[in-house]
Amino acid sequence: MVGVSYNKSLVVGVLALQGAFSRHQDALTELGVATRQVRTPQDLEAVNALVMPGGESTTMSQLLESSEIFEPLAKRVEEGMAVFGTCAGMILLAKKIIDGRDDQTPFGAIDIEVQRNAYGRQVDSFEADIDVDSLKSPFHAVFIRAPRIASLGSQVKVLAYCGEDVVLAQQNNILVASFHPELTNDIRLHELFLKGV
Repeated sequence: MVGVSYNKSLVVGVLALQGAFSRHQDALTELGVATRQVRTPQDLEAVNALVMPGGESTTMSQLLESSEIFEPLAKRVEEGMAVFGTCAGMILLAKKIIDGRDDQTPFGAIDIEVQRNAYGRQVDSFEADIDVDSLKSPFHAVFIRAPRIASLGSQVKVLAYCGEDVVLAQQNNILVASFHPELTNDIRLHELFLKGV
């Protein structure tokens, strides 16, 4: 455990349009926080913070539009709602997607530029132990078609590297990871996120 305190009366949403959202929900539940799957603007109104899981970022962009969540979510992010984006979630929260589709609009919530599938295809997925600021022992990170942070602004705090690449970063109330923390039994990053909510 990170040993941080957080408001256990929160309701934390998990964007449930695609990806391993139920695993994120399990981690948050284990930490004693109420959760809600977010699929509609009404669901979004009922939460204090949000986790955006991995998946396929272009598909997620389209689903955010078709479910009419994109605009209200952009407004909540602009108003300061805390968001934890993992893998595709990180891509969508970025300021710029280097190799994104023309119709793919990121939220610009964190001052990073990202490259999609930077480590290769599904077959090139890998796992690595990484050292994370404020954690006493390494975190076992699972990288699946992972994005890479190509550049970051001066206000972005680097929390972890894998080799020379930044794989965990934070700016104000936005936390992003290139990997899938929900695919391990280690809930310390979810706990770290809750500290900023």
